[in-house]
Amino acid sequence: MNSPGRRALVSGGSGELGAAICRMLARAGHHVYVHANRRAEVARQLAQSITAQGGSAEVLQFDITDAATSRAVLEALVADQPIQILVNNAGITDDAVFAGMSAVQWHRVIDVSVHGFYNVTQPLLLPMIHSRWGRIVNVTSVAALTGNRGQVNYAASKAGLHHLTRVLARELGPRGITVNAVAPGPFESKMMAQTLRDFGDAIAASSPLGRIGRPDDMAGVALYLAGRAGAYVTGAVIPVDGGIATTR
Repeated sequence: MNSPGRRALVSGGSGELGAAICRMLARAGHHVYVHANRRAEVARQLAQSITAQGGSAEVLQFDITDAATSRAVLEALVADQPIQILVNNAGITDDAVFAGMSAVQWHRVIDVSVHGFYNVTQPLLLPMIHSRWGRIVNVTSVAALTGNRGQVNYAASKAGLHHLTRVLARELGPRGITVNAVAPGPFESKMMAQTLRDFGDAIAASSPLGRIGRPDDMAGVALYLAGRAGAYVTGAVIPVDGGIATTR
């Protein structure tokens, strides 16, 4: 069991992977803030489900690409008590081969993954540092390790998170804060639905485990990194891909 009673924030908590992480953190005894932007109703239903099952959760709604709004919401949130578990899960794809990729596609993906990371994480750091305990888990992608055709923007944004994870781990380690990244491969989700319809059998066959990942597979690793068991792991990038990319 992880230390109970800590406050946890999961950005992009209304998506399938984020929701699985929220549920696991709540079951471990933490109070979970389920973040959403456009899918606020989905986040509210998730928070209600967690509460109905004996957990503790509430919704935060804001656009993580809006720096001023993000800072205002988060500074108010930690005015009296820190967030000590932060899972940066929000991310989007907007695919195109690079020669045909628009500036809008490029900036949209970078804005959510990289600028969004800054807008969410930076306002929470000083209260976390003062508490002398913290866990930051960044959800990235094996696309940053292996590359996927048509995803230059996505791979670049997630690779950026890998490197800032390593640097921030060095900065924050002396303050009792670990920083790690979880790099999922193909998972059952709405974002992956069309790809899995077209190539699901081939993707599953390429895994030594013979299947596509499920949200709980990744959420379990995030939970480990967020708790006592992962206290001596920091600066790591952990692929959770069923061996699809990492055993090539």
